[in-house]
Amino acid sequence: MDKKKTSESAPRRNRTICLPFSRETWDVAAGDTLQFRLRIDEMIAEHPELFPPGTECGWRTKDSYISKKQGIKIRRIEIGGVSHTVRPSFVMPYMTGMTDEAEKALFLRKFSVPFWGLAYVFGRDPMYWQRMEQSLGRNSIVGTTVRDAGKLPKHLLADEKHTSVQGEKSYVAVTAAEECILGASVADSAGEDSLKEAYGTYKEEARNIAPDYSPETVSTDGWKATMNAWKSLFPSVTLILCFLHTFIGIRDRAKKKFGEIYDEVVSKLWDCYRAVTRASFSQRVRRFSEWAEKASLPSVIADKIAKMRENIAAFATAYAFPGAHRTSNMLDRLMRMMDRHLFNTQYFHGFIPSAELSVRGWALIFNFTPSNPYTVKKYDGLQSRAERFNGFRYHENWLHNLLISASLGGFGEPPLNPL
Repeated sequence: MDKKKTSESAPRRNRTICLPFSRETWDVAAGDTLQFRLRIDEMIAEHPELFPPGTECGWRTKDSYISKKQGIKIRRIEIGGVSHTVRPSFVMPYMTGMTDEAEKALFLRKFSVPFWGLAYVFGRDPMYWQRMEQSLGRNSIVGTTVRDAGKLPKHLLADEKHTSVQGEKSYVAVTAAEECILGASVADSAGEDSLKEAYGTYKEEARNIAPDYSPETVSTDGWKATMNAWKSLFPSVTLILCFLHTFIGIRDRAKKKFGEIYDEVVSKLWDCYRAVTRASFSQRVRRFSEWAEKASLPSVIADKIAKMRENIAAFATAYAFPGAHRTSNMLDRLMRMMDRHLFNTQYFHGFIPSAELSVRGWALIFNFTPSNPYTVKKYDGLQSRAERFNGFRYHENWLHNLLISASLGGFGEPPLNPL
């Protein structure tokens, strides 16, 4: 199976600025230089994050052309001597289609409707929709989802989703926070080097918008290679063991076979978790372990309790970091959706680069598509996970909002093809 390949030539930077224009307002602005300048200046003042650094110091109009695919006039501007294309949000990247015509089809990708199904309902051919989804994966997941560098999460969750590429075992290294997927990269093994490269994509994207960024904590399931990878990427990070995985380890091995004692063990286990302070937690775990030794529990239960006591410091560390994740519940919910998606698509049939674009594109769709109406009402009209993370949206339509958020690829001044 081919690993990721790095281009020998220096990649071209993404110089496309996507802005919230309707077709009517764009036609007026694009056809009149003065109107265009006034609208761009308004947007620079309102949303400077959509433009390259230094735009506020001045820019000039350069030229324009008519798109052969869509018949839309496109303008280019010059910022600091570098040319940038200004694209309205009502048209898809590379002029492949109109946003309003594509958004319902891509919305269904949240629920893993196959590409041939999209082609049957919405026309075109399956590869058209697949390429459109993959093109979204070229954007920075972190930069597109997190619109304010000050909101980069201090506390992360990380785990690997087992999958396959061309039938060979592979893993999707997932990083999450605030109910959003912030990292999804395919690794060809669960070894430290492969996971470091996969999780390193999150580091690269996060530091693109905040060069000094380092999370305070990362919660993992205890896999040594995962912990070593994160410690190598962020030496100052504190690693926290997920308490839930201890429960799962006992439940999966003992619930059916040792029903009566299982209920008592689980009750005592969660009593440890509910401890308010670090000292209380440590004491409860020690007492729990002592009880387990005297109770002559089955080895499948006793071994897990003994292991928890051995790693008591890694569990208790969370008490020093308010807001840190003591369990992986939130990540598990996200990975459950990813698991359904991968199963419905029957995993990956190409190579790792295309698999990565696919899962990254799906992750952005997942972050930006509307939640069910009851959830939207609960959060006062904030429609998607990304909106709830940022507290606002650029556009009422989710796909417009995604494309605008992905202005400049979500990198500010990134490579066009960073993967």
